[in-house]
Amino acid sequence: MTVAARSRTMLTLAEVCEELSISRSTFYDWRAKRRAPRCIKLPNGDLRIRRGDLEHWLDDREDAA
Repeated sequence: MTVAARSRTMLTLAEVCEELSISRSTFYDWRAKRRAPRCIKLPNGDLRIRRGDLEHWLDDREDAA
């Protein structure tokens, strides 16, 4: 997988918060409570979320109404 392809599948925290329409503090609160999507912590401390993990996390929260 090329670096360009990998960067499209890895989302920054800002991108995830924008997509979910939540604040950064809300995301960190969810993460502390283990309710956030799986994250990858980079050596510099930044977080990345795989697109697939976010989609799976959203699917798990879909209401079956």
